[in-house]
Amino acid sequence: MGPDESRSSEQESLVEAALRVLNTADPFEKAQLGDSVASRWLHGSITQPYHPHHPHPLLPDRPARLSNVKLVAPGLMPKLGKAGSLQSRIAIVHSLAHTESWAIDLSWDIIARFGMQEAMPREFFTDFVKVAQDEGRHFTLLAARLEELGSYYGALPAHDGLWDSATATSKDLLSRLAVEHCVHEARGLDVLPTTISRFRNGGDNTTADILEQVVYPEEITHCAAGVKWFKYLCHRSRKPVSNQEGQEIRTVESGTATEDNEVIPKFHAIVRTYFRGPLKPPFNEEARKAAGFGPEWYEPLAVKIPINSDQHIS
Repeated sequence: MGPDESRSSEQESLVEAALRVLNTADPFEKAQLGDSVASRWLHGSITQPYHPHHPHPLLPDRPARLSNVKLVAPGLMPKLGKAGSLQSRIAIVHSLAHTESWAIDLSWDIIARFGMQEAMPREFFTDFVKVAQDEGRHFTLLAARLEELGSYYGALPAHDGLWDSATATSKDLLSRLAVEHCVHEARGLDVLPTTISRFRNGGDNTTADILEQVVYPEEITHCAAGVKWFKYLCHRSRKPVSNQEGQEIRTVESGTATEDNEVIPKFHAIVRTYFRGPLKPPFNEEARKAAGFGPEWYEPLAVKIPINSDQHIS
């Protein structure tokens, strides 16, 4: 147990532990600490999501990060290629590892920033603890694979576009869920099958297996968490309508026409506000359906243009 783990887990809340993860700069230490915190929460040694009588913690605008990764604007990123060469495979794995490093912070940030503020139920914390633990595992696996390929995390430039959208949605949980989990994470579901095929075609079955057997199925559950809690917040914000006898007569069940008329338009409005440009097809309809949302959610936000085969994964 390291010095950061020495404090009593009975006294530390999950939100406080999440803040420690966010303030850890080294991505490998961040992933390791996040895994430890997640295990303590899931096994019951961290018992409280937050201390209800404590003030809301002050969160950093940007999580602590080492400066060993050269950052460039998203539009200036080199092309990743199609995994046909070792250089291209390294570039793609590096890009994925960088995305996962930010996904760790995004998961702990949503817990620390919104869980107490929005008085979210315990299940919300558990869902995103599991997401955070997955993201840490993804980063660790991909960073290790980079070393096996003869490189390392930080050897190539990267961009922080994922955190830019997190900053834009830092005041509103509904918007954070819509943009990060129902747009960015869903985009990952769209492009991962092609990425996996390219690694297999390039003879790199080891990386393909990591993406296909670990990353891809778990990313579906991450997107599902976003959809689930987006719907929850929409339903919670609705005021019940009563008949003349005072009985509530308006309820919403997932997948009903009422949901289509209320939740989905809200999603469209948020995405158009916080996400620049249209969503890009083709969409992975099977994976998106498994995550809990169908074409009526995303097709109205799309423009029918082909995907650039060298487009950066985000």
